[in-house]
Amino acid sequence: MVIVITGPTAVGKSDLSLFLAHKLNGEIINADSTQIYKGLDIATNKIKDTEGIKHYLFNEKDLREDYTVFDYQKDARRAIDDILSRGKIPILVGGTGLYINAALYDYKFEDKANDEYEGVSNDELYKMLLEVDPNTSIHLNNRVRVISALNYYKANGKPYSEKEKDFKLLYDTIFIGLTADRDILYYKINKRVDKMVEEGLVKEAREVYDLGLRSKAVMTPIGPKELFDYFDGNISLDEAIDLIKSKSRKYAKRQYTWFRNQMKLKWFETNYDDFKKTEEEVLKYVNKMMSK
Repeated sequence: MVIVITGPTAVGKSDLSLFLAHKLNGEIINADSTQIYKGLDIATNKIKDTEGIKHYLFNEKDLREDYTVFDYQKDARRAIDDILSRGKIPILVGGTGLYINAALYDYKFEDKANDEYEGVSNDELYKMLLEVDPNTSIHLNNRVRVISALNYYKANGKPYSEKEKDFKLLYDTIFIGLTADRDILYYKINKRVDKMVEEGLVKEAREVYDLGLRSKAVMTPIGPKELFDYFDGNISLDEAIDLIKSKSRKYAKRQYTWFRNQMKLKWFETNYDDFKKTEEEVLKYVNKMMSK
């Protein structure tokens, strides 16, 4: 049995995962595309105290390295199989839905992109894909998958998103989604950004800025690139922080849309005033599902 805990940013996924890991003899696999990398701990909101629970796929790659969903699929399945072989429960935790689906369903990925599209920008490729597959769930920066979807349409005359509906689940899985009232969630996101700034977000981003790193790992998370504009003198620090808050709220909205369209989740409301109630409610549901 595999357990998935997902949902938008700032909704309590990490706390719930630790609780379930303690209760169910579990180990945790990261399913956040930005936390794979070493560094940017504040910007990517990495867990600070693992409470003795084994964690996988955190701080695995250097910021200069490229890491794709194809890589994650292989690494996550290896971790799942290892955890299961020792009689423990793998718990996938994070907000990158495509990573979760890639690990658990029989998604097929090509290791290399097609040379036919050499020189075509990601934005241009994505526009081409939207023309033939407006319901695609593929991210515009996932070049390999965008090209694969374009090639699939050329070969079959139908959108790749239609094929995705037929993917098979490889593991018995319990899918948990945490949610919250939108206004409360946005307030929590704003407060989280304030706390990140207090903890040294600006200093962390400055160190990476001074190294001249502009890799996908650096430019994908919300935070560094907005502060880079501040370091360049294009905006004030307050404007950069407001941008981080605004983009984080918009990201949470996009996450909701993706989860509701692409994943079959059992949703639980986060009780911020008494999170123990949320934990016990989820545990009761998981135990019920595991006993079937």
